[in-house]
Parts: sequence; C-alpha cells; structure tokens
Amino acid sequence: MRKFLPKIALVLMGELFRLCIGKRIDWRKVFFLGAIMTLAGVLLPNIIFPYTLDTWFFSPPVTISPYAIFNGTTHLSETVNGARVEQSHVVPAAPVAFVNASTNLTQLVSVEEEIPAVTLEEKLQSNMSEEKILASPLPFLAFPPPPPPPLPNRRMSSSLQRNLWSWPPHEALVYAKKEIAHASPVTDDPNLHAPLFRNISVFKRSYELMEQILKVYIYPDGRRPIFHQPHLRGIYASEGWFMKHMEGNRQFVTRDPEKAHLFYLSYSARQLQNALYVPDSHNMRPLSIFLRDHVNWIAAKYPFWNRTHGSDHFLVACHDWGPYTVNEHEELSKNTIKALCNADLSEGIFTAGRDVSLAETTIRNPRKPLRYVGGKRVSQRSILAFFAGNMHGRVRPTLLKFWQGKDEDMRIYGPLPNRISRKMSYVEHMKSSKYCICPMGYEVNSPRIVEAIYYECVPVIIADNFVPPLNEVLDWSAFSVIVAEKDIPKLKEILLAIPMRKYMWMQANVKMVQKHFLWNPRPLRYDLFHMILHSIWFSRLNQISLR
Repeated sequence: MRKFLPKIALVLMGELFRLCIGKRIDWRKVFFLGAIMTLAGVLLPNIIFPYTLDTWFFSPPVTISPYAIFNGTTHLSETVNGARVEQSHVVPAAPVAFVNASTNLTQLVSVEEEIPAVTLEEKLQSNMSEEKILASPLPFLAFPPPPPPPLPNRRMSSSLQRNLWSWPPHEALVYAKKEIAHASPVTDDPNLHAPLFRNISVFKRSYELMEQILKVYIYPDGRRPIFHQPHLRGIYASEGWFMKHMEGNRQFVTRDPEKAHLFYLSYSARQLQNALYVPDSHNMRPLSIFLRDHVNWIAAKYPFWNRTHGSDHFLVACHDWGPYTVNEHEELSKNTIKALCNADLSEGIFTAGRDVSLAETTIRNPRKPLRYVGGKRVSQRSILAFFAGNMHGRVRPTLLKFWQGKDEDMRIYGPLPNRISRKMSYVEHMKSSKYCICPMGYEVNSPRIVEAIYYECVPVIIADNFVPPLNEVLDWSAFSVIVAEKDIPKLKEILLAIPMRKYMWMQANVKMVQKHFLWNPRPLRYDLFHMILHSIWFSRLNQISLR
C-alpha cells in the first residue's frame, strides 16, 4: 500500500490543477503545498509504521508464552496457518537479559544482528514435525550467544586502576604478583619477539602491571655533581641516561612518598669517582664512606628506609667501582636493589634474583645516541670473528696469545693498528663480522656486548661469573654465544660448529633484541630505560611473599 501513496498524491495534484485553470491563483503556494504532500506521502508510512503496511493488516497476530522464553523454547498459544511471521530486518542494539542455565547467572548483553526471513511453510517442507516447529524459537526471538571470553593479558579498567592507586603500596604489589603468577599465555604480540624471552607471558603481564601501578619517589637530597647530574657520555653512560629519563618522567615518578612502591637514590658512581677519588691512591674507601653517610642522613630524615631496611630502595651504577661504593653500609649492601654493570657473582656483592645486571653502553655523542646503529646483511659479513681493545684483565692476554695473527678468519688485535683502521674502522669491522668477541676487562662487564647488538653482530661473551644484562627476562642463548674462559684455545672450533641456519636465526634475533638496548632521546615503550626499570620492579616483586 505504501508504494501507491505517491501516485495518489500526484492524481490529486492534477485534479486540483484542472479546477484552478482560468482563475487567479498563487502558483508558488500551490507547488509548495504539493511538494509537502508528496514528501509526506513518502515519509509518513516509515515514521508511523515500523513495518510495511501489509505486515500490519494481512498477518495474523502471534502470541508468545513468556514461560517458554526463559526455558529456551517458544510456545505458540495459537496455531499459525502458514502465515509469514516476519520480514528480514535488523534488530536494534539494546540490552537483552537472558538466563544461562549452566551458570544460573542473569547476564546483560547487547545484540545487533540481521535475522533472515523464515516462514513456517518452509520449516514444514523440511520434514520437521509440527510439534518441533512450535517448540523451536522464532527467528526474531532467538537469544544472543554468550559474550566472548576476555582477551588474555587485557589492560585493567580505569576504575580498577584508580582503586589500585588508592591502595597501600604493599597491597598493590601483592595484587601484581598474584596477577603475574596467573598470567595468560601470550601466543602472538607484534611488539615482542617470543624467542628472546625466558617467559614472554610473565614478562608481558609484569610489564603491563608496571605501567599501570608503579610509582617511584626520588629523594631530592644530595648536592651536584654527585647527585642529580647525569653523565651522558662514554662507556659508563647508562647510569646517567637512566637518571636523566627517571628524573624527567611523569608516568612513574610521584612526589608523595607514601604512594611510592620504590625509592630511587639518584647518585652517579662516575661522578662520585671524579669528585672524591685521589688519583693513584688505589683507595676507594672515601667513596663508600661518603655514600654511607648519605644513606644514614636519608634514614634519619625520612621514615621510609627504616620501614623496610632499604629493601624497597634502589640505585643504578655503571662504573666498575659501583659495587664497592656500598661496602661501608650493611643494609645498603645486602638489602637495596642494585642495578650494576659490574654484575660479578664471585665477589659476593651482586646477588642474582635481587640485583639487576645493567647494560654497559658506549655513547659517543649524547645528542645522537643512536648514531651508527645498524649493520650489514649476513652475506656481507666476511669476517668470522673480530676483537680489538686494550690489554688489561685476565682474559684478553690469553685471547691474543692464542689468536692474534694466527688465523685470517679470526681478526684478533690489541688496540686496532693504524694500518688496519685506515682501511676499515673499528665500527666497520664489527658490522662486517659474524661474531664479535666480548672478553671481560678489569671487571666482568664489557661495552662490546651492547656494541655488537647495535651493529647486529652476534656477541661472544667470555667472562666467567658474569650475569648478562636483563638476564631475569631475556634468554641470552637465543642471540649470543657464551664461552668459558678455559675454552679460549677452542674458540674457532666452537664458532664453526654452529650451523649456518642457527647462526642466521641468532643474527635475526640480535636485530630483534636491539630495540631493548637503545637509549632514545625520549623513552619509548620496551626500550632500555623501561627494561631496566622493569627489572628493578620485577626484583621488588620477587621480595613479596604470598600466603
């Protein structure tokens, strides 16, 4: 019927035009009135009647028993003799309450789906009995499927996050540790490469909770340059870059120490050495006494150190002497979380599981910390192994004794000779080598490990008792080779025994892990600043005991 209304309106307009011929009429008003009538004939049926008129006038009424709805069936109280039940239409989105018989919980869901046109005659033709037809739900009353299960490792709601911020710090840490213990499996994450991690599911959930919960209080005490003045250049730059990003951070730093989960002692071991060490004295005790007195001052001025005996405090020191600056204070040495480049298990200062191995990075230009990052393709790496550096420590003289000038594939030097460097620089040697040898120096740590990662060369670590950086989360066997000091004479044999397919896999992993060791001018998610902070957070959670 709706489709005939425009035609009726046109007929009426024609009759009106015939009657008005020869009379003075304001034709603009007539045409305006006719346009309104035409528009009304088209739109009014859609506004007044939600369905077509033949549905209202020619389809018999259908009554549905409410009891059948809540029991999963639809019972017709009257027989419907072949009438068309419903045209195809879209059910508007609206909350629909339904009972799940398996859980006895009433749930509220939103439904919006297209329902196909179905007739009872079509159902009869499919050899269904009349009883089964009447017992089956009508299409426009079909219940929606239950909501899908929550996504794994989902971010918490903003209301829950606000509640966590109001919790006492210890309770929030307990909550985080329980969440991590029940982390959902991570099968695919575009931002993380699973082979790099010991347990990618645990790491991802822990990292998310750090972003959502962690608050750090930075003690304002201490004078420059030892405190609050980052040193950003050279091989000990990691402690300075962490200090710079931590003190400039708004997400994790809080000014209210009562809300803090961690407390940062913002000092530089490099600046401490420059300020207090007497050259050639070989006496580091004045440095540790200075730091001891500073911690005692903090403990006397604030209640937070004595509350946990320093176990929720941390420091970041990349200088070789970093571990030795804490010896004069027992709680600082045994309780505090120490992020150290000199992560040597044999000296009894660094404790695995509590302390964090800090990556030693060489920054030549603080304005361009990412300069030279990148390397050559595997096909362009013609050198099997390369090392060049000063002769100090116990390992390097042994390395040169067995391999310097002995084999063309093993480019092992002391300081890189000028005749060599004029043809190919130190950086170009690393970018052209399959393996980069990273022996310890005076201490177990070496900046060459991260340099090799920057230049996409598989690092070969030679340092007994050394804990590699970020070892609590990264699986170093996926992108490095660790050789015992006693096996230096067999070094080439060990490297050649690695199949080419495995080498290519390791080299690809080096490229993937690279982003976790970058100092960006502004911190990015999963970069070295965030990875160090996560390892400190993770260490703090390890101290929490669950009932």
